Amino acid sequence: MKHINRLLQDALVKYNVLSSEEVSNYLTEAQSADENLKEYLLHNGIVSEKQIVIALSQSLSLEVIDFNTVTVERAVVDLVPVRFVWYYRFMPVRLENRLLTIACADPVDVRIQDEIRTHLGYDIHVVLTEHSQLIDALKTYYGFASDTIDKMLSKDKVVGHKLTGFFDQEVEDIDRTSEDPTISSLVNKIILEAYNKRATDIHIEPYRHKVRFRYRIDGALVDAQLPDKVRHFLPQILSRIKILANLSITERRLPQDGSAVVKTKDQQLDLRISTMPTPRGESLVIRVLPTKVSFLSLENLGCNPDSISRIRGLIKKPHGIIFMTGPTGSGKTTTLYACLKEINSPQSKIITIEDPVEYEMEGITQVQINPKIKFSFSTGLRSLLRHDPDIVMVGEVRDIETAEMSIRTALTGHLVFSTLHTNDAASGITRLIDMGVEPYLVASSVEAFVAQRLVRVICPKCKVLDGDVRDEIKTMMVNALQLHSPGEVIIYKGSGCDYCNHTGYYGRVAIYEILFLNDSIRTAILEKPRSNYIKSIALREGLITLRQNGWKAVMQGITTPQEVINVTVKDEDSDVAKEQPVIGHVAAIKTVEPNVNELRPVSIKDKGTWTTEQEYESRNYQRMKVPVSVRYQLLKRDPNNPEFLLSDGIEYTAVTSDVSAGGLRFLSKTIFPVGSIFELRIQLEEGIKGIICLAKVCRIEQDSLANNYTVVNYYLDMACEDRGMINRFVKKMSASDRQELEQVS
Repeated sequence: MKHINRLLQDALVKYNVLSSEEVSNYLTEAQSADENLKEYLLHNGIVSEKQIVIALSQSLSLEVIDFNTVTVERAVVDLVPVRFVWYYRFMPVRLENRLLTIACADPVDVRIQDEIRTHLGYDIHVVLTEHSQLIDALKTYYGFASDTIDKMLSKDKVVGHKLTGFFDQEVEDIDRTSEDPTISSLVNKIILEAYNKRATDIHIEPYRHKVRFRYRIDGALVDAQLPDKVRHFLPQILSRIKILANLSITERRLPQDGSAVVKTKDQQLDLRISTMPTPRGESLVIRVLPTKVSFLSLENLGCNPDSISRIRGLIKKPHGIIFMTGPTGSGKTTTLYACLKEINSPQSKIITIEDPVEYEMEGITQVQINPKIKFSFSTGLRSLLRHDPDIVMVGEVRDIETAEMSIRTALTGHLVFSTLHTNDAASGITRLIDMGVEPYLVASSVEAFVAQRLVRVICPKCKVLDGDVRDEIKTMMVNALQLHSPGEVIIYKGSGCDYCNHTGYYGRVAIYEILFLNDSIRTAILEKPRSNYIKSIALREGLITLRQNGWKAVMQGITTPQEVINVTVKDEDSDVAKEQPVIGHVAAIKTVEPNVNELRPVSIKDKGTWTTEQEYESRNYQRMKVPVSVRYQLLKRDPNNPEFLLSDGIEYTAVTSDVSAGGLRFLSKTIFPVGSIFELRIQLEEGIKGIICLAKVCRIEQDSLANNYTVVNYYLDMACEDRGMINRFVKKMSASDRQELEQVS
């Protein structure tokens, strides 16, 4: 240590990095802290590692090597055993004749050079490199923890018998260094490396002649760079991890789930461990969860200030239920924790029911369900209300019982947060109804559905303009964001650097699609519509889709187009999306509504081409071939106010060929363009009040009679009572027909 301190002290003063007085003071402080001068200067940020390396290289006339630009041949790596490179802390670089060039982070004295020369049998040429680059090179070419594995292999027998006695409650310190090459130290290194690389999951996957270790970093799986020899210790590694999680080490035929807690210098880590039997052994996945949640805030999670302000408005509501939707791993629970952290206060009682509890939050009562003792979400919700909560979070709505309990909790004056597995926000409505929840409960209790996806953030250290973006991507962005030209589109990318592990990305942020339940959507829910019909209404009300928010993040230089395309679906235009709400018998429409006078000529299709894919039949209402009197008027755009449609003054009469609560079709001698809008007057039976509504032409079919056409319509603005009246009429007529058939038979 004294030798290195003296060399560094002279170099820093000689090349004016620090003054002689400063170096003397820092050296005294370093000695009192039991550190060498280099460690002290780096830990306190006084000088950079690059400054130290350059000063030493100039003082000692040594070459400096940058492993970011140098590739070491595999043959050179194989010449030097792993135990030597880790013990002496050097990296072989090249071999020329009998001269081996090695890179070190500190000057190597003559005695150590002689030891290396004696062991390897080559002349030694020393060059300098930064310590961080040296460690990365050793991990890249030899694999991290390779020294531990090599020591274990060199022993007479594997230390598997040392695995007993770990069934205690002590928290494993994975930062603790140990010279003893045990399975425990190897597992600790695997977990610590994952934490240092910001990995959220560790995957251990056995195959016929190898085992693969991978980390999920920023949502993408990357190789863990462990040496191939680790396969010899797979059973012991799995046993050690099972012991940490208090799982059975003898059971290898059934899946197992458990948890463990380990600690580092920074904080404790919750590990969620799951095993799965495969033909070549057990596959194991470890979810790594930091217990500290001080970093959780809506600003840190979301890239769009408008989305964040809308979510803030939602979580301040006094009651109702808010659903976060998205696939597994999209960050739903993390966003809910951020919401709870924001509204947590001494005046509010917050209770969560989770499976499992992912983050511990101070001031919040967190409950974990346990299916083994029949403690489920619904069971917990029943008892939860007796604890007088103001705010409730249900980890996930999985069944009808949990859904109804959550909704009824919201109806009793509580604010409820929960999650659903759906592809977009509108699908959350149909998911609840499909579970068996009554539509009126959904309409009266739910405040909003928030769909979420995670996109990777461009690395700030290597962010550059992307000049190779395809024109079709720019066109999509122009159309989605209503820009004037592709010239407004500016796109960035990450070129790759050490900071981001040469991926071009560092970290992830969320993009959102927030569907508020207003009066129009609540009314539509009562009719059990399809999800894209709900979405079309929301789009008219100003819904910003996941992809649109993704394109905004691209324009802001946060992420790349490929990330947005990977996690979102294309926004499809449809006729339903162009329908507009109706006031009275006049349809208020936006300029995107097709002009009736400018519609394309209709293509006549034969009756045999009738399919069930049209709007008319897609609402799953029972249809009956029964004649019903219909009167209708064609609506045209008002010349004085293009935002409205008015009748052309001509009323037609017709008889339906079939009718349902979703739409009807009738015969006509006139061809009406597809997209035409009628005002319908439907008379189901004599003496019953007629039904008045708007309808839209979705198909024209050639009828078997000459010069006759079948006009297929679906309703636009029908009231729930009228739709129910038609549905009851159809069912009654259908039952009547069955009775007549039975009497005839």
